[in-house]
Amino acid sequence: MKRKTAVAIGFALIVSIILSFTIGMTFGKGQNTGVPNEKHRYEFISANENNLIIFDKKTGEYWNKFIPSNEGPMDWEKGDSPI
Repeated sequence: MKRKTAVAIGFALIVSIILSFTIGMTFGKGQNTGVPNEKHRYEFISANENNLIIFDKKTGEYWNKFIPSNEGPMDWEKGDSPI
């Protein structure tokens, strides 16, 4: 009887260790603090006083915007937060 009890306890111990390790590995992967290399993905480039460029370093794509001079307010204004 003592032998069966010892085997059962040993088996339960091994199963619990394996289960704990598996659960730890599964939930440990879900704790991603951020996407790597996304912090400095975009670069803002002011080509001249009328052209602005945003360059995506990950894909190599870029977007440009022509802003005609003397059209509308060119100064930044602080606005109320929508949140």
